[in-house]
Amino acid sequence: MPTTYILINSDLGSDMEIIKQIKDILNNEAAVKYEIQGVYGVYDIIVKITADSMDRLRSIITNKIRKIDKVYSTLTMMVIEEQEK
Repeated sequence: MPTTYILINSDLGSDMEIIKQIKDILNNEAAVKYEIQGVYGVYDIIVKITADSMDRLRSIITNKIRKIDKVYSTLTMMVIEEQEK
């Protein structure tokens, strides 16, 4: 199953609000597993998403997560599926 890690930069102090919004989005998606954490460092939030298709992942990232207010930037890293086996 396709997996991606998304590193998110957010406006100062908005990380908890963004985490809640991402959880709401992902809880309403069928066939999606996720982990989300606030982190210290260059990025503010890291999200791991596994979905049933690459198209679903792209749609979630592009049409939902990146459009959340106060998300400043994202860096998306797709897992090489062949190496997961």
